[in-house]
Amino acid sequence: MAKSDGPITIKKYANRRLYNTGTSTYVTLEDLASMVKSGEDFVVYDAKTNEDITRSVLTQIIFEQENKEGGQNLLPINFLRQLIRFYGDSMQMMVPRYLEVSIDSLTKEQTKFREQISTAFGMGGFGAIEDQVRRNMEMFERTFSMFAPFARQGQPGEGAVVDAAKAAPGSPAPTGEIDNLKRQIDEMQKRIDRIGDKE
Repeated sequence: MAKSDGPITIKKYANRRLYNTGTSTYVTLEDLASMVKSGEDFVVYDAKTNEDITRSVLTQIIFEQENKEGGQNLLPINFLRQLIRFYGDSMQMMVPRYLEVSIDSLTKEQTKFREQISTAFGMGGFGAIEDQVRRNMEMFERTFSMFAPFARQGQPGEGAVVDAAKAAPGSPAPTGEIDNLKRQIDEMQKRIDRIGDKE
């Protein structure tokens, strides 16, 4: 069967079964996850209403992956909490584009990062990893500082915001996100150091 230029159509039936119209076979969420990983594009439609439900199915795949026994969790709890806080917030419309740009940047850098990790472990040193972590930290700090005029102060829901006129250009966001990120990077560095000591 010739490969279609457009995305593959997946139909979801009332019994929750997913049908790949390209291969004329029933598929599972695991099959769809494999398709995503191999770069195959697809859209999912409700078989009865013909509504596009791709977003909810992709979200379901992430949920399944996050809850897989013995699997790795990609979404930190603090990230999930912050994401929930953005729903209904005035910043909500900026979040999807910001996340798209961020993940796009990470995707472009992953090949280079893999090579650096391979080189670092091959040579028995961690300089390349430390440099990459430092660069990532600087990037995150610059990104968060861009949002400093809009960052909330105090507890979520208080509604207080930083006065844009008083916020110094390039000043770090007054939230705890950067501290949390630094703490996570420190923990990762300690783990890397422990691995290095065992070598």
